[in-house]
This record gives sequence, C-alpha cells and structure tokens, in this order.
Amino acid sequence: MNLFNSALGENISFVRPAYFVISGFSGILNIKYYYVFLFFVYIVSVLGNTFVMAVIYLDHNLRTPKYIAVFHLAFVDLFGSSALVPKLLDIFLFNHPSIPYNECMTFFFFCYTCLGMQSLNLVALSYDRLIAIMFPLQYQVKLTHRFMLTIIASFWVFVITGALIALVLLMRLSFCESVVINSYFCDYGRLYRLACNDNTPTYVISMLLTIVVLWVPLIFIVFTYLCIGYALSKVATAQEMYKSFKTCTAHLSLVAIFYFPVLITFAMIEKIPPNARIINLSLNSIFPPMLNPIIYVLQTQEIKVSVKRLLKIKGRSKIINT
Repeated sequence: MNLFNSALGENISFVRPAYFVISGFSGILNIKYYYVFLFFVYIVSVLGNTFVMAVIYLDHNLRTPKYIAVFHLAFVDLFGSSALVPKLLDIFLFNHPSIPYNECMTFFFFCYTCLGMQSLNLVALSYDRLIAIMFPLQYQVKLTHRFMLTIIASFWVFVITGALIALVLLMRLSFCESVVINSYFCDYGRLYRLACNDNTPTYVISMLLTIVVLWVPLIFIVFTYLCIGYALSKVATAQEMYKSFKTCTAHLSLVAIFYFPVLITFAMIEKIPPNARIINLSLNSIFPPMLNPIIYVLQTQEIKVSVKRLLKIKGRSKIINT
C-alpha cells in the first residue's frame, strides 16, 4: 500500500464514484428564467468575441502586440464560455444533474484553465499599456509581436501545468461518502472537500494557484498603473495625463469587471447565503466574456475605425459586383 492509499486508513478502500451530482441553484424560485438569461448572455458572448476576432484578423492595421493580446482574450472568452455555459444549461435547464466522473474532471480542467488565462491575459494588456505610455518611442523595440506571443505562450504553459497538477491531485482523492457538489459546475474547492481521505496537498495547491493566478496578476496590474500615474505626474500636463489614461479605459474596464465581483465575493463569502453565492459566482464567470468585446468595440478608437473601414470596403465590393 502506497503512502496515498494509506491516508485512507486500513479499513477504507479507494473510491472513485461513477458520477457526481451538481446541485447548484436548487430551491431557488423561478430559476428557469435565469437559465434563459444565461443562454442569452452566452449567445451575446459568442457573437461579440467572434466579431472582435474577425475584425482584428481582417484588418492588417490591427496586427500589433496590443491587438494580439486582445484577439487572444476574445479567443479565451469564447472558449471559456463554450466550456461552461452549454454544460451548465444541460445540467440545470434540461435536468441532467448527474455528470460522469471523467467528464467532471474534464469540465473542471477546461473551466479553470480558461479562468486562469483570462486573468493572465489582463497582465499582458497592462504590460502593453505600461510600455506604450512610459516608453512610447521604444514601444516597437521593447514590445514586438514575437515577445507578446512568447508571453501568451508562457501563460498557457503555466496555466495548463497548474491545472494538470491540480487535476492529478484531485483524481487521487477518494469519495466514499457524498457525491453531491453544491455548486453550478465541477468546482475544485467543493470537490476536494467531499473527499474522505487527506486532502491537504489539494488544499495547498488550490491556495497557491489562487494566489498566483488571481492575486499576483491583480497586484501587478495595480502596480503598473501606479507606475504609469507617477511617471506621467512628473512630466505631463493634466490634459496629457487625461489623454494617456483615456487609452487605458478599455483595459481598466476589463480589470474592474473581472476582479471587483471576485473581491466582493471573497470579502463577503461568510455572509452570503449559499444560493446567492452560487448565482454571484456564476455571473462572475459569464459576464466578463460577454462585456469584454462590447467594451473594446465601444471604447477603443482603433476598433471603431477598423469596423468603418471594413464596412466601406464591403460596400465598395458590392457596388463593383453589381
């Protein structure tokens, strides 16, 4: 018997259940209206992120490091929404709460991978703003296409590695009692708390990944904007500072939408009723992918100009064909 199995105790065998039961949203009145709302949000997310990706792909003027990161964020938002919402609707709207063990592990892996990439992608965008504002004349030298792609690839390697480690530890747990997950998906924290053997390694990696993937990026982003503000206060007029920070409004909006709900949830986790917590966390998961493309289309001048340019080109081609 190895060290892991010995943690189960001599009279307890390793148990891997055939399925888990997702019990989130139970007991909430008129909850089906919320599922319809989720479906609407998902459709908007798919259309919005696909639109942003198409505009950046079609317009060669947007082939810059910044828009490589924006394109990647739209891809991750689209991928993350597609990993979460259809399965969520299948579980609750169509009343299929039972999810096979392996499918639950896969569900967890893709959801947490996309969540991590959403957070780290905001770091890439904040670094872009830091270089663009503090070193405008050296921007093309300090932040090349290759460097931005390297940053994004490194983030993928890190997040996938972290998610795989968490997955391996989770699959080494024994579930010999309850298989009911009180959440809206295969929530890592809720899963390892159901284990009947020692879950300390799983708890430790959960805390470490939360710190590295959520809180360290947030600290870096805040530090980035403090540096930008301090540097501009030394050399720029009030009007120049306003113009510089105006170029950051889209990114700051994304940061606020992603992090503020998470901070509020963590700060009030003990005071929020279970059902309210589940709804709040589910909104945190689905709202940013829907709002991110809307924010970039409305607040970014380059995207607006690009859309007008593409529409003019399409209009001219129709006139020529007729």
